[in-house]
Parts: sequence; C-alpha cells; structure tokens
Amino acid sequence: MQAQFKTGLVWFRRDLRLHDNVALSTALAECEQVHCVFVFDTAILSALPKHDRRVEFIHGAVQELDASLRQVAGHAHAGLLVAHGDAQTLVPEIALALSANAVYCGRDYEPAALNRDAAVELALSGQGIAFRTVKDHVIFERMEVVTQVGKPYTVFTPYWRAWLARLEDTPLGPCRLDDAENMLAAKPAAWRNELPSLEALGFERTNLSALHLGAGEAAASALLADFWPRLERYDSARDFPAVKGPSYLGVHLRFGTVSIRQLVQLAYEQYLAGNQGAKVWLSELAWRDFYVQILANFPHVVGHPFKAAYNNVQWEEGPTALALFEAWCQGKTGYPLVDAAMAQINQTGYMHNRLRMVAGSFLVKHLGIDWRWGEAYFAEKLNDFDLSANNGGWQWVSSTGCDAQPYFRIFNPITQSEKFDGEGKFIRRYLPQLGQLGKRAIHAPWLAKPQELTVAKVVLGENYPHPVIDHGEARARTLARYAQARDADQPSADTTQ
Repeated sequence: MQAQFKTGLVWFRRDLRLHDNVALSTALAECEQVHCVFVFDTAILSALPKHDRRVEFIHGAVQELDASLRQVAGHAHAGLLVAHGDAQTLVPEIALALSANAVYCGRDYEPAALNRDAAVELALSGQGIAFRTVKDHVIFERMEVVTQVGKPYTVFTPYWRAWLARLEDTPLGPCRLDDAENMLAAKPAAWRNELPSLEALGFERTNLSALHLGAGEAAASALLADFWPRLERYDSARDFPAVKGPSYLGVHLRFGTVSIRQLVQLAYEQYLAGNQGAKVWLSELAWRDFYVQILANFPHVVGHPFKAAYNNVQWEEGPTALALFEAWCQGKTGYPLVDAAMAQINQTGYMHNRLRMVAGSFLVKHLGIDWRWGEAYFAEKLNDFDLSANNGGWQWVSSTGCDAQPYFRIFNPITQSEKFDGEGKFIRRYLPQLGQLGKRAIHAPWLAKPQELTVAKVVLGENYPHPVIDHGEARARTLARYAQARDADQPSADTTQ
C-alpha cells in the first residue's frame, strides 16, 4: 500500500512513550519516513519555578524516549530531535526544514493548548503541510459519550454507566509500530548533538531522585507491576494515606509515559472477573475522562464556577485572608491532618487523594478562601498537575462544580483524621514534632491535657500552632456564605402592578 506522505514529523507532547503511541503509529502507517521531535516550550517553562520536579521528570522521560527511538531504529543517528523555544514557532520551522508533509500529535483539550495548536495548524497550512491530531490521552473525548439527547454529561454516575457501555465495543489496542526500524529517519547532522541538560534549559535538580520518582516508560512499568498485586484491595486501601493503596501512576498518566488504554484494558478485564478493587480503580480512570470532557465542553470552568450561582460567593479578602492562606500553604493551620497533607505536597509534589479533598475543603469551607487560590497553589506544586482534574477537584470541594458535593457538606478535619489516619502514622511522618502524642491527642493537640503535651514536648504556639479557626464557627460561616450566594442568585419578587 502506497504511503500518503513521503515524510512525517511526530510532535511528542503528553505521550512520552513508544508503547501504544497513537500519533507515532499513525505516522508510521501514513508516511515513508518519520522524524520525531520534542520541544521544551518556553511559553510553558517561563512561568515555572527553577526547582520544578515536573521539568526534571519530563527531561528524564525525553532522554529515555530518545534512547528507545535509537534502539528501535537500530542506528546511532536516529532518535529524538529536541528543541528549546516557543513551540508555536519552532514546530512549523522544523517541519519545513525537514521537508515534512505532515505533522502528527496527540490532541490536547486545554484552552492554551488549543490556541497554540490552532496557530501551528495555520502556519503549517501556509506551508502546504498537513496537521494531523489524534486521540491519545483519553479513552473517550469531548462528545463521544453523551446523553440520549446529544448533550454532554454533567453528573458522573450516568456518565460512568454510559462510559462503561461504550467501552464494551471499543478496541483498546495497543497501537502497532509496524516497520518502525526501517521508517524512523536519521536526524540531520545539525541535530546530532547531545540533548540539552536540565541546567541549559534554565532549571535545577530537585529531590526527584530522593523521592524514587523515576521518569519514563520503565519507571511506569515498574509502578504498575508493584500495584498489580494490590489492585484487589484498592477499594478499601485507597482512602488511608499511611497505607500503600494508590497506584502512584498519576504523573505518568499526566505526561503519557504510560498508556491510558493499557491501564483501562487491564482494569476492565479484572472488573469483568468480579474484582471490586479493579471496579473502583476503573471508575477513577473514568473520572479522568469525565473531567477532560467537562473542560472541553464547558471551558468557562477555567477561572469561573461551573454553576453560575456561585459567582456570588463572597470569599474572604484582605490581610487576614492572605495570612490564613499562607498558614494553609505552609501547613500551619493547627489541624494536624491538614498540615501533614500540606507538608506532603510541599516536600514531594504528591498529595494523597483523600487528603486533597480534606485540605481543599478546609481552605474553602473553614477559612472561606476562594477555591481558585488553592487551585493555583496545587497547579504549582503537584507533580501530576492536570488542568481538567485539578479544576474539577477544586470545584468539587467548593461545591461550585458539576456533580460537586453539596455546599452544606463540610469535612470535619478531626473526624476525617480519626477515621483515615486513626493511629496517626501519616501525621507522625510529616509532623515529627507531634510524634510522641498519643493516638487520640494527635488528631487535635489543643484538646490534649497539658501534662500530655509536656511529656510529648509539644508547645502549642511554639513548635506547633494553635488552630487558626474553630470548626463550629467555620461551619456556621460557610453555611451562611453559601446561602447568601444562593439567595442572591434568585430573581427578586416582582411587586409591580
């Protein structure tokens, strides 16, 4: 079968792997020869701190991807073209320099990415080069799972049922890389230099290696192998932060060093076999699709509540609000589970999912801080930051989003701590100054007897803060805050005659 194009260029982005890569597979099927490129995009990197674990993770994944491409091609001059600059400008320039007839990449659904891709497509079309985007990092995208009247779902449970039904008839791959060894083109001489170092990109080493957070497909495969024997217990273990319950594959899904189709296929097979843990994990993977399609269909969620009524919420402002926000960011609220959660994200770039809900709810519904402040903080800190999931999670805890918890559901950080970290193991790990407190006092040190605090060497106000707010007071303020917003959204009575 004759190829459609002589030369193709695969632009790697959120798919830093060879296995089951749709863009690469499509290019190999349609072109006589294929080049591959990754751009360290300054439009993204310029906004990041110099110690950013995500950049170091990507850098490591790119190095592995380059080596894998050279291994498959079987010659030293194959591999990944790596550029550093504005991708919107560089990709069309590189495609033209390579005499590429088509550029291939996985679709991205974030507003900034859509704008970038529209500009790239326009530039390429002016050069007579095709721009081919493919679905890769979700199972079902924007309008593939819709209601009977053709509308996008805004509630997860019916979406989950429809998602599962659609999955029954959906082949999940993997995509083939036929004849890749003969079709991966050698890099032009000008591109045969070493990959740029992390420092050359303007970034510095982090504690990534100390966290044993490996980058690339090999690390993702190792995590999956470690998780697989634990899958059956996932439904019961996933809520306890001191227990090794999650898969820890979030950052690999975010940057595509593992295939979502591979994970869903494995989970789905176990779900059909009656594995309850697999069912819950599969639903978590479906939540990921759900939030992506919410972002794609309702882009106003970026910066605004999904539910317009909650535009009226009067959040705390001024110096007091800023001080409370800083206490939350630094893990100094006086509520141990919240503070331990913030210590975890600050030290590791990871936060357990149960704690994301507890810490998020505390910021919004105890401190009265705008959820967008917390969303931005998590966006800066999380290794696995993904706009759709982060936005969906914050709108969920703040009750402003689709299918969110009701505004009157307010997590009690003490009972959450007692229920999900009963022995205080997680708290002791991240708040060692509380390590000698008993398993009851550790959840609320301010309620402990003075003698117990003395024996445990805990001095409230010195080595651990007093609570910044009382739970009962916070609950009353929150109920009033949301009720006022809901009332403001109701049309006033028409008294005209």
